[in-house]
Amino acid sequence: MSKIIVAATQMTCSKNMSENIDKADSLIRNAASKGAQIILIQELFETQYFCMDQKEELFDLSKPFENHPTIERMSKLAKELKVVLPISFFEKANRAYYNSVAIIDADGIVLGKYRKSHIPDGPGYQEKFYFNPGDTGFKVWNTAYAKIGIGICWDQWFPEAARAMVLKGAEILLYPTAIGGEEDEFDSSDMWQRAMIGHSAQNQIPVLASNRIGTEEGIETSNFFYGRSFITNHIGDKIAEGSRDKEEVLIGEIDLLKAERLRTVWGTFRDRRPELYKDLLVLDGS
Repeated sequence: MSKIIVAATQMTCSKNMSENIDKADSLIRNAASKGAQIILIQELFETQYFCMDQKEELFDLSKPFENHPTIERMSKLAKELKVVLPISFFEKANRAYYNSVAIIDADGIVLGKYRKSHIPDGPGYQEKFYFNPGDTGFKVWNTAYAKIGIGICWDQWFPEAARAMVLKGAEILLYPTAIGGEEDEFDSSDMWQRAMIGHSAQNQIPVLASNRIGTEEGIETSNFFYGRSFITNHIGDKIAEGSRDKEEVLIGEIDLLKAERLRTVWGTFRDRRPELYKDLLVLDGS
């Protein structure tokens, strides 16, 4: 299969989990009706972004990967619509907690999970309080339509993660996201997009990013999420982009064969010098 249709979505999230899951279901059905075969929903879409505050009772939102009710529901939906669904969830694993994504193939089979590797810690994004650093490593999933790599939000700022997934054979990179918070100060939305457009150009690979929208009130702070979800082709051109404040389904057609041929002849992977990159293995570069 050379050309496929992909979708990135964006939506507001309320304090009603059932309402959020129903809304995600509706967006997925909308995308599938437009021909989308791989559909990306934003990070932690079941709830509002709870990491704005440190509250012990919010750990109650976590659930084990096995028999997770939302993953089971989305598995049935994926099978019904014959679509691939990466599904973000707050995972409890014995004494550990992870920001995770379950990868569901178009036949409804859950292929496995990825746990977020890079965990941020800053005003409005206190994720280190809730999540252990992921231990799955970067993975690639051979789905019905393409080999996909998944990074979660803060992972998108690390070119090493993108390159690792492409080296493992990824044909598309997907980033479920929750970012914003700088409406009255520094607007990072252009910078956010450019970081992933860079992954696209450097690796000659399509990229999808799905971000939430709206203002969410925490206990001591609030965040404005700026949307602007987008899809690139394999040379970094944006072929679809969302607004800052509207619930949307973005659709894009990508040509996997054309991308593979460019990666082969462009020379980026031919001319790599891994033996010179040892400085990347330590924090201080020495």
